[in-house]
Amino acid sequence: MRQDGLGAETIDTSRPHPARIYDYLLGGKDNYAVDQRAAAELAAAAPEVRIGVRANRAFLQRAVRYVVSSGVRQILDVGTGLPTSPNVHETAQEVASDVRVAYVDNDPIVKSHADALLSRSGATSIVLGDLRDPRAIVDHPDVRRVIDFDEPVALLLVAVLHFLTDAEEPDQVVATLRDALPPGSFLVLSHATDDFADRSAAQAVYSKATATLNLRSRAEVERFFAGFELVGPGVAQVPFWRPDTRPPERSGEIGFYGGVARKTD
Repeated sequence: MRQDGLGAETIDTSRPHPARIYDYLLGGKDNYAVDQRAAAELAAAAPEVRIGVRANRAFLQRAVRYVVSSGVRQILDVGTGLPTSPNVHETAQEVASDVRVAYVDNDPIVKSHADALLSRSGATSIVLGDLRDPRAIVDHPDVRRVIDFDEPVALLLVAVLHFLTDAEEPDQVVATLRDALPPGSFLVLSHATDDFADRSAAQAVYSKATATLNLRSRAEVERFFAGFELVGPGVAQVPFWRPDTRPPERSGEIGFYGGVARKTD
């Protein structure tokens, strides 16, 4: 039995998991045949999906560099997924070596892999937690060991809120996390959308996974930033949020919105 009270029996390899599907689409190896089959179905339903997940990852890296360059030295990454180099702490520490990162995910396999890779210096932690219980995340001792909520924090909710249904009140989840952050903190968020193409076939793939895919419009995504002040260019398709290279081909079809916002009071 693990110290966090979760044994190996909690790892469900009978159904695809979003973190492992994402890992496979990024070219990772920490996935199972069931995840690979789901990813193949997803790519058949939405051929630009591989471009999209890479563009989303590139958005994450640009956003991390932005918030660290703005002075933030603490990052809370909820729904981090399987470790993919460069990880958030690696990207952040290229800008400032003293950045601390607390990673949170609900997949025990993610935690297991991250435990094996993260340093023991005290600058990082990995917590098994569920976004649907945001207060438990904020109060978790391994989050509190790394994150001081009296100082600005960058909260990362990248490609995770679309796995919450409306009934699970994602707006309230974000609000609870927001209210734990002091002024000067940032929210980095990306979210899947069907504003640019029919994604019903992609949703069907996730209906067989451990979490459904809940697509939202730009206006719905913008509402998650309530209580924050968006930085330019606001909510945009991820390849077009402060690009530092030429956006990839078919960028206009990429079904991810992304944005970064600052909490001013």
